[in-house]
Amino acid sequence: MTDTSHRRITETDTRYDDELSGWTGWVVFGGVMLIMLGAFQVIEGLVALFDDGFYLVRSSGLVVDVDYNTWGWIHMGIGVVGILVGLGLLTGNMAARIFGVGIAFLSALVNLAFISAYPIWSTILIVLDVLVIFAIVVHGREMKGTYVR
Repeated sequence: MTDTSHRRITETDTRYDDELSGWTGWVVFGGVMLIMLGAFQVIEGLVALFDDGFYLVRSSGLVVDVDYNTWGWIHMGIGVVGILVGLGLLTGNMAARIFGVGIAFLSALVNLAFISAYPIWSTILIVLDVLVIFAIVVHGREMKGTYVR
């Protein structure tokens, strides 16, 4: 009897790495949403910097008691990095996938701490951050080595 349990791995067995699947759209969605979330964070940062009377509570009513200028710069920083990482994610860059998950997680945490100042908007951004993390983590490998044209 011959043992058929030990099979030699051939090039055709690993071909799936080079093929694009229908799930690639999730990664494109994640990249585009990360760019949009970055733009939203920049806008939220600009509002915090220039019109601190816009929000529902004073800065002392937030989870972290810092002034709105500090919150504005935090949102601006997350936004700029989010835009750059989203662009990198659209190219299939592995480092962008790692930083994309990190920046989306950080964005969700910051918006959770900022939720009492702007509840509906912060909740929407948290949900979108979770969707971006899902798209990158579950389907990010499928964009490896591909470029969106």
